[in-house]
Amino acid sequence: MKANGQPPRWATRFLQWYCRPRLLEDLEGDLFEYFERNVKHKGLRRARIIYAIDVIKFLRPYTIRKIEFFNLFVHWIMIGSYLKTSRRSLVRNKLFSLINIIGLAVSMSVGLLVIAVITDLNAYDDFHQGRDRIYRVITTFRNADQPPMELASTSVKAGKKILETVAGPQKVTIFRQGFSGDARVGNATFPLEAIWADNSFLKVFTFPMLKGDIATALEEPYSLVLSEKTARKMFGEADPIGKPVMFDTTSYMVRGVVKDLPKLSHIRFEMLISFATIEAQQEEKTNFYNWDNVWSNYVYVLMPEHSELAPVESALAKISKQESAALKDKAVSISLKPMLGSVLGGKLSNNVGPAISPLVTWVLSGLAFVIILSACFNYTNLSVARSLRRSREVGIRKIIGARKSHVLGQFMAESVIIAMLALVFSFGLFLFLKKEFLALDPHISDLLSLDLSFKTILYFIALACLVGLAAGFLPALFFSRINALLVMKDASNLKLFRRVGMRKALIVIQYTLSLFFIAATLVGYSQYKGLLRFDLGFETENIVNIRLQGNKPEVLAKEFAEIPAVKEISRSLMITSLGSYHGSTLKYGLDSNNVWINLVDEHYLPLHNHKLLAGTNFKLKPEKGKESEAIVNEQVLKRFNIAKRNPEKALGKVITVDGQPLTIVGVIKDFHYGTLESKIEPVMFRYSANEPSGFLNVKIASNDLPGTLETLETAWRKVDKVHPMKAKFYDDQIEEAYSQFSVMVKVIGFVAFLAICIASLGLFGMVVFTTETKLKEISIRKVLGASEGGLVYLLCEGFLILLIISALIAIPATYFFFDKIVLENFPYHQPIDMLELLAGVLVVMFLAFLMIGSQTVKAARNNPAKVLKSE
Repeated sequence: MKANGQPPRWATRFLQWYCRPRLLEDLEGDLFEYFERNVKHKGLRRARIIYAIDVIKFLRPYTIRKIEFFNLFVHWIMIGSYLKTSRRSLVRNKLFSLINIIGLAVSMSVGLLVIAVITDLNAYDDFHQGRDRIYRVITTFRNADQPPMELASTSVKAGKKILETVAGPQKVTIFRQGFSGDARVGNATFPLEAIWADNSFLKVFTFPMLKGDIATALEEPYSLVLSEKTARKMFGEADPIGKPVMFDTTSYMVRGVVKDLPKLSHIRFEMLISFATIEAQQEEKTNFYNWDNVWSNYVYVLMPEHSELAPVESALAKISKQESAALKDKAVSISLKPMLGSVLGGKLSNNVGPAISPLVTWVLSGLAFVIILSACFNYTNLSVARSLRRSREVGIRKIIGARKSHVLGQFMAESVIIAMLALVFSFGLFLFLKKEFLALDPHISDLLSLDLSFKTILYFIALACLVGLAAGFLPALFFSRINALLVMKDASNLKLFRRVGMRKALIVIQYTLSLFFIAATLVGYSQYKGLLRFDLGFETENIVNIRLQGNKPEVLAKEFAEIPAVKEISRSLMITSLGSYHGSTLKYGLDSNNVWINLVDEHYLPLHNHKLLAGTNFKLKPEKGKESEAIVNEQVLKRFNIAKRNPEKALGKVITVDGQPLTIVGVIKDFHYGTLESKIEPVMFRYSANEPSGFLNVKIASNDLPGTLETLETAWRKVDKVHPMKAKFYDDQIEEAYSQFSVMVKVIGFVAFLAICIASLGLFGMVVFTTETKLKEISIRKVLGASEGGLVYLLCEGFLILLIISALIAIPATYFFFDKIVLENFPYHQPIDMLELLAGVLVVMFLAFLMIGSQTVKAARNNPAKVLKSE
């Protein structure tokens, strides 16, 4: 057997567990014969696999042993005994039980929060009846000079082609984002946002219709379907069906009302406008139906039950190949992706609703796992440390007949009971954490509700059971293997006391993780503050950006200019350095590429103090929309090699943007158009037409900034009595642009706080236990002349060495992690300061000295006569 190998031990034990005794010997012998034969002909590895499969295959009704009710009755009696013994142990060891319960409760509260977050994210769109049969048509957009982009949006033509030529889908719907306007009903005006949707929209998605006919509600042009809340806001309790709604000079008719949308829906709207409306408004020469117009349209298909996706995917690939053949220097292909999980859609751009990276859930889960693992380490450490006291208890139980499984069950039951008690406290902490977590950022509260459901509560209970089993497994395994006779004779002969490496290793791991999280928090905070202080290449201080919301910019500018605190006013299509982008194709000679653009007026550059390297500001206002001038940054000269990158010589050069020739009249110093996560790219300023879109940039000089904002709002209300003024300071907008970093720092900081608290609790328990077990040794040493300082050092030495080892591991690991992995992708990151790495060590050392010193000094000051009087 040794020569030929043995079958898997677990499979043999499984067979012995389920097989009837009268069949076991024959069945086991036959399987072993087959195993030896397979070893000779097929090799040991395959023979072992076949043996395991055969064991499972014989799990049949005639081979399964009958349940013996007497044994079952005894088993339930034993469970009662486990519970009683566990309760007594908890009461007898109050301090250690409290440390374990608090540690597990704190760690499990984070686990409960992560469970609630992941449950919410996976519950998105569950209310749709055909949710598992609805697929998004996604687009892969390839440009000649750029990496491919994966988009959640696609072209209208793609939807039409699928509807006309692909036989597989049961329903196909096309909708489009981007509608916003003021709806007028009588004398009342209501700002609304909507999506254009075709007549199949309400047949693919389950948005229950409260009023109207679902078959025809979105069939005719200029038809509306309102949400319940919007209908009540516009018409009160009156029936809105058939009532007109005015947008500018166009009348729309209300054809239906749908029930208010659940929060966990990735498609959100206040109103639906029939897709036939926007089709009727298109001119023949627009690019509305172009194959590469993929930025604002969305196509979803509903597949029949038990249908195959392969034929549909093949048809989509064929359509993509045919249509892309007509495109120049680009290719557009389409494919299917399930709707479920769209919120965790990965790197898809242009999502129709909220979306986050799956990495976020993995990071949150990893942090929760680390915190729970740390609490489990505490439990294991304290349980094993108390083994001297409990080993005799286990020895007596074994002598009077307890089996290894009974001892194992007792200690596992004890750990599960502690975990269940911790669950009660952790639920209270969860309710607190839930509120604080949702308040971290408006995007989080918009994305999640974290409401409890029956499924979530079951997950909570399952987590508590798993944590209890994980925490108690090693102690239970250790106690179940104790030799009863050896322990009763001399408990100090236990192997554990000769090899305490496991306990030391757990302490080192705990503190290494704690130090890592503290250092990560400090480094992350430093990087975040560095992003906010970074020189963007222009000024943002005391600049208020006010969204126009359809108002004429010159009218608002006139009102604002009368306020004494307002010094300068400019106009821009967008606010740069916040992560928003607007691009066009620039051509110079035979070279063409994408450049980022902002439309501004002649006041924009001086207001933001952009530095002109050559040339002048805009001199000629476009007449009737005809532009003639452009201002570019240095990167444009480098990318297109204009005038050999010389700013002075580049003046007067003609570039073509979207087919329109423009003359370079100025070159400005490079600045950050996007966020600091990306490098500086080619940017061009064009002169803004006098349109009611974009922003007014207002520079103020005042010691009372809130009061000045109120004055601006008063001036706004003179022009616009419908829309509330949407104004933010530029610096506040930049801070919001990096809010995800702020949230990350806060989360990691909170985890660091929990990690150090849990580790400190465990260390405190170990110190208390160590000092209790060494009281007599301390007293003898004191009688023999040892000083209190020497005794404190003797007791502290081992723990301090472990903390130093943790620091020596954590500091280089943290530096390497940030320098070579995290910050490698941030071209403008701050250098890592060693003080940031050492500060955590100093904090941890201080807390450790506090806990170790308080207990060891107390032990060292005990009266030896009282301790040794019974010796």
